[in-house]
Amino acid sequence: MPPVDRGVSLVRAARRGDTLALHDLLDHLTPYISRICRPIALDDGPDATQEALVAVFTSLKSLREPDALYGWVRRIAVHEAVRVARRAARDRPAELADVPERGDPQLAADIGDVLSRLSPHHRAVLVLRDVEGLDEESAAAVLGVAPGTAKSRLHRARQSFRKAWSA
Repeated sequence: MPPVDRGVSLVRAARRGDTLALHDLLDHLTPYISRICRPIALDDGPDATQEALVAVFTSLKSLREPDALYGWVRRIAVHEAVRVARRAARDRPAELADVPERGDPQLAADIGDVLSRLSPHHRAVLVLRDVEGLDEESAAAVLGVAPGTAKSRLHRARQSFRKAWSA
């Protein structure tokens, strides 16, 4: 069974009261939620993932259409990741380190370092557009902001990333 179909069938079973299906659903969603939360909440990604899983668990009955599971979960994950990151005060600027040459094994760590210098809202819009591949209107809907706001946040986030990267 394809992963999307599996998630939808697990939602339906969990909503009927099947606790094993609920457990399987949360296990099924954990990597997806983590992939969204980690780049937004950074070191607090595991906490954000856990908070999002709790929110999914407690709100599952409010999901009107099981076929919309992944969009619904994405919205919850982004919201929780931003909330956790803000709570951890991750949006204060830090000193920039030297950036390694392309191909340096330290490069991935330095990308994370540059991302950590962006606000959670900027990291969220970057993840939705550049990692999840959403268009501006879809990203705006997930973030709960106007499309123009999402577009300007994306522009500022990319500009800040480039500036931090080249410093």
